[in-house]
This record gives sequence, C-alpha cells and structure tokens, in this order.
Amino acid sequence: MKNKIDHFAVGATSLEEGVAALQTALGVEVPRGGKHDAMSTHNCVMQAGNESFFELIAIDPEAGDPGRTRWFTLDDPATQSRLSERPRALCWVVNTDDLDAVMSASPVDLGEVVTFTRGTRSWRLTVPKDGSLPEGGLLPAFIEWSPGPHPSTGQQDLGVRLMAIRLSHPDPDCLKGMLRRLQVDQLAEVSEGDPALSFVLETPDGPVVID
Repeated sequence: MKNKIDHFAVGATSLEEGVAALQTALGVEVPRGGKHDAMSTHNCVMQAGNESFFELIAIDPEAGDPGRTRWFTLDDPATQSRLSERPRALCWVVNTDDLDAVMSASPVDLGEVVTFTRGTRSWRLTVPKDGSLPEGGLLPAFIEWSPGPHPSTGQQDLGVRLMAIRLSHPDPDCLKGMLRRLQVDQLAEVSEGDPALSFVLETPDGPVVID
C-alpha cells in the first residue's frame, strides 16, 4: 500500500469564528471550500505541502438534519465544548491506494466505507456510524480518491506547511503497534502522555501548534 498524509481537520463552532481565530494564529485567512451535503457540514481549505491540505470544518447552520451522526465527533457535546474555546485538532486523514486492504489489516474498527461525490470527483472514506474517531482521533481516517489530480492542487497556497503530526498516548508502544499494522507509523510522532492530537505547522510568521 502507498499511504501518505491526505489532509488534517481542525474543527470550529462556526467557519466564521474559526477563520477569524486561525487568521490570528496562522497569519492567513483560510479560503472557503465546499459543503458536505451527506453530513450537513462545510469547510475552508488550503494547501499544506506535499499534496496535502488543511481543512477547517464546522456544522453547516443552513443545512438540514443529515439523518445520521456527523463525522469528526462534531455532534458530541464534549467536542462542542472544546470547540467553543477555540479551533481544535480533530482528525488526520491518510490517502491510500488500497482502502480495502487497510480495512482488512486494521486492528480496530475504522467504521464503514462511505462514497462521496462532488462534481466529477468521488472519494471513499472510512466513517464510523456513531460519529466517533478511532482511538479518539489518534488513529487516522483513510481516504481513497478517484483517479485525477489531488484536490490540493486546485487550492490556494498561503505558505502554510504541515511539519508534523504529534500523538500522545498512555501506552505509546501500543499505539505505535496499531500504527504499524496500518502502515502509517512513519507519518506521525508518538510520545507518552494523556491522549492528545496536535498538528505542527510552519506559517509565514513561524511555527504554530494546533491541538
């Protein structure tokens, strides 16, 4: 399997509040992206280097009830409480060329594989039905795109780059083992501590950590 960072998601109470807070933190205004009709969410996106992208995501107040629990724990009261303080790291997503093999090899339940479409592009993504994140977001979601250029190539490049994904866990060896089974252990740094996910970004104004 060929696995690499596809994108990483930062959540906010609303896109407007998230854009404003991130402009202060990163020194750039994250451009508007699109809507996810199946999840009643919307986003802002920008390039993050190496054919990956930064995603700011929030519940779309203009959308109806999606008829299912939204992804990235956005319906979880604990997540909503955290997002009320500031934008937070929610999830990292790995681009794979063999999603079925990932599902077969995974040591944990990654959820169901859901197909999404927008325009001429489609993608298959692992999405737990209950809106949870594997290991609380320490393990990634996986995505497999339809043939064509990576979506990041059409996004704005504002000089922000993902430098590292940092994971902490009370049993780091256990987490490292799960990452190895998924063939993504080279994509994140693991340390011992309370469960936590953070993104280290290089910005025009210097390094920034979003957790």
